[in-house]
Amino acid sequence: MSTPDRPAGDDNPFAGLPFLGDLMAMLGSQGGSPWDAATQMAVSIATGGSSESNVDPAARIELEQFARIAAMHVEEVTGLPLRGAGGDLAVLPVTRSQWAHQTVRDYRPLFEKLSAALNRPPNAAQDDGAKDPMAAMFSGIMSMMAPLMLGMTTGSMVGHLAEKALGTYHLPLARPTCAVVQLVAPNIDAFAEQWSIEPRDLRMWVCLSELTHHAVLSLPHVEAKLSELLERYVSAFRADPAALEQALGGLDVSSMSDLDGLRSLFNDPTVLLGVIRSPEQQAMLPSLEALIAVVLGYVDHVIDQLAHRLLGSAGRLTEALRRRRVEAGDADQFVARMLGLELTQASYDRGASFVAGVLERAGVNGLARLWEQTETLPTPAEITAPGLWLARVEFISR
Repeated sequence: MSTPDRPAGDDNPFAGLPFLGDLMAMLGSQGGSPWDAATQMAVSIATGGSSESNVDPAARIELEQFARIAAMHVEEVTGLPLRGAGGDLAVLPVTRSQWAHQTVRDYRPLFEKLSAALNRPPNAAQDDGAKDPMAAMFSGIMSMMAPLMLGMTTGSMVGHLAEKALGTYHLPLARPTCAVVQLVAPNIDAFAEQWSIEPRDLRMWVCLSELTHHAVLSLPHVEAKLSELLERYVSAFRADPAALEQALGGLDVSSMSDLDGLRSLFNDPTVLLGVIRSPEQQAMLPSLEALIAVVLGYVDHVIDQLAHRLLGSAGRLTEALRRRRVEAGDADQFVARMLGLELTQASYDRGASFVAGVLERAGVNGLARLWEQTETLPTPAEITAPGLWLARVEFISR
């Protein structure tokens, strides 16, 4: 793959390559910021490009009533307060597009840190390669395209998640502190119909799940720790212009004949983004995975207690929902690659084993110590050895 010579001092990496110039024009044709484009794409995918009906009033009223009941039980069992930003917490039934709008807004700060990592100047080990004209050109392409492509792939991810999300915490991520938990009413109804589940039971189960997630993930020290780990992880990505050069090497850049192939190529985030993971991230993963596992295990424990207390079909309902959540689609694979959140059955089992081990040794009073402060959050080693965690927590209290 050769490139025409460029005039000295010409910083445009697309000079002499009308194909790539036309690509940039195509990608930038929507105007506005990359996050405007991300929101548009997310909503378009979430709704299938069609207009949405408002949430059915009867479903809205029932969900709001169930949320009030669920909140009382969640606070009783967890001992954790359910609050929003500076006041009471509201539970709001929403459409898929409303969930997508809010989710792009909430995830934006995290993905902006990833964008900054992609635009970081090459390190010393890459400097020699950057002097090569071809490497320099692809470095320029990465710099110009990464923010837009990241926005578009984020929008695609959120849009596909919105097709099946039941509420705010479809992913166990702390949201920016706010006063609203969303319940995606059309997805709840669709799942109940698909699995022949009593809609009222499913609505209550979703309320219990969302509010338990909120009780844990909105704790200031838990939110701060999870945000720190995720921000460090995404900031450790390293751009690799050589990988983009290799990906584009088979395309015909002398004409527009390969436009469809290039568009398809960039629909896969691993082309532009997934090939840039760094060794530093491997060192960070155990701490991130440990925190996520304990959140998942604790939330499941609380839901099991409350579902059996409040629902008649708890067993079948729980089985269906837990089977559904580990069915990975393209959006889930994007999440795993870009955020390090690979929510497999093993992740849930690991958290469940930790919770069971703590309960066996120290009962509910021991488990309650889990969320006291940053220092009482378990380490990766303690997740597999709950006795070590209990011993350390007991030492902290002395």
